Amino acid sequence: MIRALNTAATGMYAQQLFIDNIANNLANVNTTGFKRVRLEFQDLVYQTMRRAGNSADLGQILPSELQVGHGVRPIASQKSFEQGVVNPTDNPLDLAIEGNGFFQLVKPDGSIGYTRDGSFKISPDGSLVNADGYLVEPALTIPADAVSVTVARDGTVSVLLFGEVEPQTIGQFELARFVNPAGLSSEGHNMYRETVSSGPPIPANPGSEGLGNVTQGYLEGSNVRIVEEMVSMITAQRAYDIASKAIKTSDDMLQTATNLKR
Repeated sequence: MIRALNTAATGMYAQQLFIDNIANNLANVNTTGFKRVRLEFQDLVYQTMRRAGNSADLGQILPSELQVGHGVRPIASQKSFEQGVVNPTDNPLDLAIEGNGFFQLVKPDGSIGYTRDGSFKISPDGSLVNADGYLVEPALTIPADAVSVTVARDGTVSVLLFGEVEPQTIGQFELARFVNPAGLSSEGHNMYRETVSSGPPIPANPGSEGLGNVTQGYLEGSNVRIVEEMVSMITAQRAYDIASKAIKTSDDMLQTATNLKR
């Protein structure tokens, strides 16, 4: 019965983390480029009281084992990089990736961050940056006398200067992909960082080497499905209730055993 108390407690803790994860998914339902996360669980070690295959009385072979489990534990948070809904914004500096890949940004420490959030701005010196002021990699600078900015599906950036008739190409966006994007580490601010599990980035131009295309005037929305999250929330709540009842039942049995001497 003491085992049952600890086992049920692991179940309650696991469901608590499950609810925390669902809450984070729902909180980011309108976050640009957000990718939902799914928790994964594993059962804990088992205590084997009788092994299968051992000889019982009269030389008989035991057909099955007698084991008791010790609960559950969260083992991984699996990111889903399924494409989110692409919504029009009519802002020429808003870009959506249709397919695989991440925009690259230079963080203050000089390292590269990766994001699906393509809502870019122009800094006072004309550099293309994100909402936090991180520079796009490779760097792109919009001339002060530019009257329009055009981004092709292959990431080529062209500007039409004041008084000119023909647009000029000033650079090209470069995307990065990973062998295992689920291994990327979330840093907040709509950014991910490379890890050993994700593998090194594989940079290339949009539309090449397995990368998606860039669409101007659109932003990719979150891929959170509210109905699925609500169903998962109900499931987690019921599992939490059942685990708490297992603890109460174990406590009642302990109380009964304690009172046997009276």
